[in-house]
Amino acid sequence: MASITSDELNYLVFRYLQESGFTHSAFVFGNEGGIKKSPIDGNLVPPGALVTFVQRGLQFLEMEANLSNCDADFDEDFSFLQPLDLITKDVHELKKMITERKRKLQKGKNKESEKEHEGDRERVREKEKHEREKECEKDKEKVENHKEQDLHNEIQINREMVSDQEDKVNVKQDVNVVNGAFGGPEPMDICTTSTSQPCEIPRSDVTILEGHTSEVCACAWSPTGSLLASGSGDSTARIWTIAEGRCKSDSKNDPLNVLVLQHIRGTTNEKSKDVTTLDWNGEGTLLATGSYDGQARIWTTNGELKSTLSKHKGPIFSLKWNKKGDYILTGSCDETAIVWDVQAEKWKQQFEFHSGPTLDVDWRNNVSFATSSTDTMIHVCKIGDNHPIKTFAGHQSEVNCIKWDPTGSLLASCSDDTTAKIWSMKQDKYIHDFKEHSKEIYTIRWSPTGPGTNNPNKKLVLASASFDSTVKLWDVELGKLIYSLNGHRDGVYSVAFSPNGEYLASGSPDKSIHIWSLKEGKIVKTYTGNGGIFEVCWNKEGDKIAACFANNTVCILDFRM
Repeated sequence: MASITSDELNYLVFRYLQESGFTHSAFVFGNEGGIKKSPIDGNLVPPGALVTFVQRGLQFLEMEANLSNCDADFDEDFSFLQPLDLITKDVHELKKMITERKRKLQKGKNKESEKEHEGDRERVREKEKHEREKECEKDKEKVENHKEQDLHNEIQINREMVSDQEDKVNVKQDVNVVNGAFGGPEPMDICTTSTSQPCEIPRSDVTILEGHTSEVCACAWSPTGSLLASGSGDSTARIWTIAEGRCKSDSKNDPLNVLVLQHIRGTTNEKSKDVTTLDWNGEGTLLATGSYDGQARIWTTNGELKSTLSKHKGPIFSLKWNKKGDYILTGSCDETAIVWDVQAEKWKQQFEFHSGPTLDVDWRNNVSFATSSTDTMIHVCKIGDNHPIKTFAGHQSEVNCIKWDPTGSLLASCSDDTTAKIWSMKQDKYIHDFKEHSKEIYTIRWSPTGPGTNNPNKKLVLASASFDSTVKLWDVELGKLIYSLNGHRDGVYSVAFSPNGEYLASGSPDKSIHIWSLKEGKIVKTYTGNGGIFEVCWNKEGDKIAACFANNTVCILDFRM
């Protein structure tokens, strides 16, 4: 008989936690269960494997309990058992239950059969009466049928004459449906049927960058040039030189176009090798990376290690440069955030205000910032102060992501409690509470529009991406939902606005990247790869989109409208 090993079961549980959105539970379980050392190829394990495995086990128990029954109608036996019965009782008890329940069912059928015989004669009389009435009505029906046929022909001709006009009207109505203004088909139907063929990005406009030997968790374009950084579970970051203009397939694996930044040399703990986060400074001259080993590193564009910053006692989950470029901010599983002095190459101040892992950090200006945690709290801190200058409490579960708007006046947050909230430094309570998502919200992004941006005349918008497979766009001024973008078949891990604020890219474990028009609320381009997508990002010109995949690759998409 086939059996399952403890390693295989652990991997199924690990994947179940990941797919269900329990990111941090999966992280802890993965560490304790030694998932990183597992020889199992995750690409061969289909989504929902654990649930499928349990369901098939229950089916096996049902079959085993029914094998001794001689009834020809075997499929019917499966309705006699409930999942709780299968879990709590052995096979002999299950067989007794099936026998008893079938006996009761047969007894009920016998009673019903007696009642049916009593009513047979009455039904015969009613049928004869009904047949006579039908004969009387046939002549009338023939006359009516001739009239109806003439009317049908006339309507069909009219429909054919106006069919083209109806198609044009339907296209205009699609945007209103997405916006929830009118009833009709779901937005997913609109996006995947009316535009799927023309909007698929051709393979000639895609460059696949290979070289990583584990899933690629993060990617970021340099703000000033054509360099792309990627971070992976293989303990490396890579800096790719991407040629301007259209993608060139011959540069796919050119070793001259990539620098490999080795984070760990020699033998080490397999659990601590992942490069989890990375960020470029404002000038695009230095790249900072954060790793599961608790260290932050600073690299030059030539791939040289400039600094190693060590003080955290746990994995680094988030890392950001300030705008001036003299400080780096890191958030760690050790429940703290640290500000690092880049020039001095040492820590300047450690902030220990959270009671759980610090999940995200974001600068408000060059000297103050916000932190979020699994403890549900958000703290606003300032260099030199030993206490938070503001604390926001209101989420009911861990706060996954925080982002200041372009002016630094509003802070957006999202949580496993399925809400996104908007906070102001002028008050303690949130000013908006967005509750339209039905599952955990993984990340949020502000549009590069409105005051303080290069697009000051456009409305400021917030995007939220959720495990409910939707992206939602919010009017922050009015506190209302603008669009619910329904096109993914799985949770959405990443969203990114184009530099001009007209488009939004989204990536999902369903292996697809969708590019949405914010004017219409529709998919205008889409691409399907060979692995789940962890992050998407635009280059500064807005003509290329990078995406990092679970199948160890990075893809570059040419974007033209």
